Amino acid sequence: MWLFAMGFLLAILQPSTGQFPRACANTRSLLRKECCPPWNGDGSPCGELSGRGSCQNILLSQAPLGPQFPFSGVDDREDWPSVFYNRTCKCEGNFMGFNCGECKFGFSGVNCTERRLRTRRNIFQLTTSEKDKFLAYLNLAKNTPSQDYVIATGTYTQMNNGSNPMFRNINVYDLFVWMHYYASRDTLLGGSNVWRDIDFAHEAPGFLPWHRVFLLMWEREIQKITGDENFTIPYWDWQDAEECVVCTDEYMGGRHPTNPNLLSPASFFSSWQVICTQSEEYNSQQALCNATSEGPILRNPGNNDKSRTPRLPSSAEVEFCLSLTQYESGSMDKMANYSFRNTLEGFADPQTAISNISQSGLHNALHIYMNGSMSQVQGSANDPIFVLHHAFVDSIFERWLRRHRPMLEVYPAANAPIGHNRENYMVPFIPLYRNGEFFKPSRELGYDYDYLQEPALDSFQEFLIPYLEQARQIWAWLVGAAVVGGIVTAVLTGLILACRKKRRGTSPEIQPLLIESEDYNNISYQSNF
Repeated sequence: MWLFAMGFLLAILQPSTGQFPRACANTRSLLRKECCPPWNGDGSPCGELSGRGSCQNILLSQAPLGPQFPFSGVDDREDWPSVFYNRTCKCEGNFMGFNCGECKFGFSGVNCTERRLRTRRNIFQLTTSEKDKFLAYLNLAKNTPSQDYVIATGTYTQMNNGSNPMFRNINVYDLFVWMHYYASRDTLLGGSNVWRDIDFAHEAPGFLPWHRVFLLMWEREIQKITGDENFTIPYWDWQDAEECVVCTDEYMGGRHPTNPNLLSPASFFSSWQVICTQSEEYNSQQALCNATSEGPILRNPGNNDKSRTPRLPSSAEVEFCLSLTQYESGSMDKMANYSFRNTLEGFADPQTAISNISQSGLHNALHIYMNGSMSQVQGSANDPIFVLHHAFVDSIFERWLRRHRPMLEVYPAANAPIGHNRENYMVPFIPLYRNGEFFKPSRELGYDYDYLQEPALDSFQEFLIPYLEQARQIWAWLVGAAVVGGIVTAVLTGLILACRKKRRGTSPEIQPLLIESEDYNNISYQSNF
């Protein structure tokens, strides 16, 4: 029955979110450096006639970067997306998208005014029907071409600075695999030279916000191609697990009976082809991954290097990580100590928070444990376990945000590795998103986790939440303002009483010009800040 449903859904091709909008992957747009496609609703660029947005110059962050990337002008991803486009759609209100044709995360409706909160659930809490539907949706995404987006198969220089566009079509699932590759690939320096110490999605402060956006976009695309607006990504809680419990044919594919590196033929994931896994070959050719099929998914869970990753992470290690009060520290890369981000990512010891790149903890541990396609950074999203894993990592990030309630200023504004400052745009997303925009609670982005849900709040309380949170963050200023207000009130009250006393000796005719006695009790003084 699910095969029939998938066949039906394959006929429903709807827009997909990704990197280069198809409408902007042409010579005219590249030479003009402008990506402001029309919105279908009124035919105007960015839906300007309907007040949805307008075509604007991109404002790039000027904050200094860290020392990890000592070059300038050699990588298309620097100051993203200015190498390709310096004008894009700036959307108004709750509108979003490369042409302002969508709603921001957490909003829906014709005018994007309706708030919506969806819940991500443990994959083992799904009913059989829900689980089978999720697996069918994955397969649908693997077989549905993206209508709105294409991928770049050459650098801007190889495109002759835009006069020779090099793009190709791709399916919805592989689009996200390619984006993950593109954000983490090495810099091509010419000849056989590359620079490896660069990653726009890992090893720095943007790791958690970047993957948060990645999952939100992936989730939305599944909602679009299936027509299931209630779809959410399930997560796999791997804490204290003794084995890969999702690695069965009932879920994400069991082990092949004769080749332990392959998936069981009883799982349709065994027929999936991977892309973007041969980084050394791309580097030697000074080329980008062009999404050519490179073989089946590889996975041999548990047969990894035990000296690096002896077991899956424990709940005690997660709890220790959550106790860390600093989001980022020091060099803000994989050498950072006492950094929540670096400890959760897995470059710091999950029992001490001291950097130890010879070991792989928490997030990294799961990748290494899978011992296959998941274990190579650039191509790791080929394995569908990737989304289950990162949904759970995002839930840990969410737990930290709720426990420590950091102000936006906690996210580094400057001196982070390239692409990771607060105001930097995330590579390679169009529409544009800044790192700092996703350093906030998930409920503000329209989703929650089943095990983190709080008692339902009525609409008035929901309305007050953002204002109460702002008040909490500036409580010291509020107290100061109250003190100053009290002093001002006392001084003004004293002056008025003094004036009244002084004027009591004046003639009765002019007393009403000062104040009527019955109105005096209605006077109040307020301080503003």
